[in-house]
Amino acid sequence: MAASGAATPAIEAIDLVRTYQTHTGVLRRRPMTVEAVRGISFEVKPGELFGLLGPNGAGKTTTIKMLITLLLPTSGAARVMGFDVVHDTTAVRQRIGYVFGGDRGLYDRVSGIDNLRYFAELYGVEPSEQRRRIAALLELVGLTGRENEKVEGYSRGMRQRLHIARGLLHDPEVIFMDEPSIGLDPVGARELRQTVRSLVDAGKTVLLTTHYMFEADALCDRIAVINAGRIVALGSGADLKDAIAERTIVEIETFGVTDEAVERLRRDDDVSAVNMEERDQSQILLVQSERGAHITQRLLSLLGDTRVGKVVAREPTLEDAYVHLIATTGHDEARAARAASVQ
Repeated sequence: MAASGAATPAIEAIDLVRTYQTHTGVLRRRPMTVEAVRGISFEVKPGELFGLLGPNGAGKTTTIKMLITLLLPTSGAARVMGFDVVHDTTAVRQRIGYVFGGDRGLYDRVSGIDNLRYFAELYGVEPSEQRRRIAALLELVGLTGRENEKVEGYSRGMRQRLHIARGLLHDPEVIFMDEPSIGLDPVGARELRQTVRSLVDAGKTVLLTTHYMFEADALCDRIAVINAGRIVALGSGADLKDAIAERTIVEIETFGVTDEAVERLRRDDDVSAVNMEERDQSQILLVQSERGAHITQRLLSLLGDTRVGKVVAREPTLEDAYVHLIATTGHDEARAARAASVQ
């Protein structure tokens, strides 16, 4: 049964756990229990755009699948608009829409509008409502005027917007979007972000997973960072950045930097963290320090004979905070695993 009261969260996860059984080993197969989600708890308010961020394999998609009734929790509980995802499956499904990234789920050889008519029938939209609702959704996602073209001629961005229209046909109160902008070009991604924002402006609640930090920072009211099946941080983008607000990021473009040189940077007393991004012909070192640009010359001297290109000092972004959180919790998980193996 649905919970009552105006303060009912749109989405509520309480100590959600999901494990599954697999096997390890090649010659001698041994059973193994994998903990995909390990005690996740959070709430999403009605009308909120909530981000769920984390690396591949962190448990984001597993969490969403439990919330949309596609997977049963091993333990814990979850509710959508007050309805339990295990015991009130039909009521939950009537109130949610699901939009995922990629090209699956549409019929290429028919038009966009025929796709929507077909799915409107599947979702049980009243025939008298279909024309009005489809026209409104095409306007919302910016496909008015292109609806009679075959989907096989759509750009990837247009396909993603059609996915959104499909997920809204039954007028759900809550929309789950699992990496909807993956693979889009910058123009398509910008159009998609505008569409997502328009959903919230229309009063929908949106839970969004994404790998793009600037997208989460621009769109989300609050963000939960998940790593190794646990939530390691939760708050607004500004809240997450506050964790490293006193630091400066020194970006150093290098060519052929060695592991030994990077380790020298990490051992410096004034360096809080060092991360590396691979580019086409170079490696970008992201050095976090509370001393800021004052230690730039020392950093360069620690790199020794490494060939260096552009050096820039800047304020931290949400991506920097995210990388810091993932790296920190990853080290903690590794230490815990080593301790457990010793015992």
